[in-house]
Amino acid sequence: MFYVKILEHEIVLEPVYQGPKMKSTLVRILKEEVEGLALANYGYVVQVIDVPQDQMRFGVIEYDTGNVPCYVKYVALLLRPFINEVLDATVSQCNQLGFFAFVGPLRVFVSKHSMPEDLMNGFDGEKDAWISDDKEVVIAPGCGVRLKIKGRTVEQGNITAIGTIKDHYLGLIDDGSGEEVEDVMM
Repeated sequence: MFYVKILEHEIVLEPVYQGPKMKSTLVRILKEEVEGLALANYGYVVQVIDVPQDQMRFGVIEYDTGNVPCYVKYVALLLRPFINEVLDATVSQCNQLGFFAFVGPLRVFVSKHSMPEDLMNGFDGEKDAWISDDKEVVIAPGCGVRLKIKGRTVEQGNITAIGTIKDHYLGLIDDGSGEEVEDVMM
């Protein structure tokens, strides 16, 4: 789920960046450091939306190095996956164990055991795709799928998830050609 939250980040500003354009430099460094970062309690920082100028606090200059610690409050757009949340994803890789899909920066793995019965034994190594028994559903890299998050792990700087397409209205939604698929697997 995407949501907006106010967060705070500490930046140590080196002497070379201290000067008349210090605030714009702080905003640039903040975006470089936090955008794309996975925060354990909040999720992925997708984008820094706003940095209010009055929310920048500057610390005391360090005697040895001349660095200045700065504390910046900012408004961020975050992506945090919740258990049982239904998301649309793009398939990036298929293998004999399942497939990987991306929802923005979030990588989701769907095991062959979390696919419908007619897809469970349908991996085609030559086409690098999962093909249903009736050959109507083909899940290959580049296609869109609707999946449900069943679990997630938060590691240092990364969030990954486990998903399923074995439920009503989940599965293939876009075959990668740009046209919508008529029937969603039930």
